[in-house]
Amino acid sequence: MSGALIVTAALHPEDFAWLDGERKAYFPPERNQLAAHLTMFHALPPSAESEASRLLSELVRRPPPRATVAGLMNLGRGVAYRIVSDELEAVRREIAEHFHGMLTAQDGQGWRPHVTIQNKAEPAAAKALLRELESQFAPRPLRIAGLELHRYLGGPWERLGKWSFRP
Repeated sequence: MSGALIVTAALHPEDFAWLDGERKAYFPPERNQLAAHLTMFHALPPSAESEASRLLSELVRRPPPRATVAGLMNLGRGVAYRIVSDELEAVRREIAEHFHGMLTAQDGQGWRPHVTIQNKAEPAAAKALLRELESQFAPRPLRIAGLELHRYLGGPWERLGKWSFRP
């Protein structure tokens, strides 16, 4: 839905650089319109922009949620890093409760936090990348720096705001 609002968890610059480097290395370049991101909500209504901005600015008045890059996910035609964070899931629940009744089916169902590094690839290529990455994978901390709000523009996104968690 063009114009929909997207909420993401902002990544610490070093973690972002690593994940974005992975995305640039493995995502088919002709289809890669975005930098690495951790989507929390895919499509809040455009009319909720000021309300979402206010809520996100309030939610960051706490220490950053602890998170871990816990494994890899097979997306069928791609690969993602699986993220585990009870604290970030709690933040997401607060947002979901606030926007109850406005969530799409996708945003209202269970959340599987991940950062996609390959998508829309041939299934055989995705399987090969998954095997390669699994052979060298070790869990690692992921630093969540804040929350971001974007507008979907039919492919690319427009960042509307970024709010940092308190240290």
